[in-house]
Amino acid sequence: MKKTYYELQITPIGEYDRFADFILTLTNEAIEECDGVIIVRSEDDLDTIEFGVKVFAESLAASLNQDISVTTKLEEKPNIDWISSYQNSVQPIVVGKFYIHPSWIEPKKDKLNILIDPALSFGSGHHETTYGCLVMLQKYLQKNDKVLDVGCGSGILSIASSKLEAVVDLCDTDELAVKSAKENFKLNKERFHSSWLGSVQKSEAQYDVVIANIIADVLIMLASDLINTTKKEGILILSGILDKYIDRVEKRYSSLEVLEKYKKDEWYTLVLKR
Repeated sequence: MKKTYYELQITPIGEYDRFADFILTLTNEAIEECDGVIIVRSEDDLDTIEFGVKVFAESLAASLNQDISVTTKLEEKPNIDWISSYQNSVQPIVVGKFYIHPSWIEPKKDKLNILIDPALSFGSGHHETTYGCLVMLQKYLQKNDKVLDVGCGSGILSIASSKLEAVVDLCDTDELAVKSAKENFKLNKERFHSSWLGSVQKSEAQYDVVIANIIADVLIMLASDLINTTKKEGILILSGILDKYIDRVEKRYSSLEVLEKYKKDEWYTLVLKR
């Protein structure tokens, strides 16, 4: 990898789409479009592309008899190893017995290791709500409990439940999240009982523990279904609740006993017993 690369910023004044199409004929490099600016980056010099764009602007203005022009800015910049930079920014995290780490960091022998590579689906343990759920699972989940993870995201809470020897079902309304969770189960060599695309309404069973790390408004909307899916004497773990909404959520679930209100920064995790 070269130590520097070139960045050419092209700002068309008039006929933006024509400029974008023309630039694609000049280079095989990926281009970025941002607020009316077309950006080309390459380890090779971009003088030729800059010259070609200026000639194109003059030709286009003459042929259309319009006021069309372009401004350009060409810079040489240090070439950062973006992959290494990204990997260095993603740090492992310890939550009680759990050690959540990406694939490029070694597991710990004295912990329950959860391998999660940050991706599009939410959940790598760093967010306060995921952290709170992991803390509460270790406190309230019993071996062989039947668990439902509603809005499973990356599957981290489902995998954590499996590591604690529970029988796990999971669901999410996002197809990508369900796929991601399944892949993460394979990476962690863990098993789940069943999964589905959709929410708690599709459940055909009741559970010892139901986890819903979503947002306050959705928790309020799904309250009846989440309560009915929890067994009598079962545990309901709710998270994704900003402190300003905690009273509203508690009021909606007032028929349940509050076992614990865990707060980390401005986020609550609520543990209820049916």
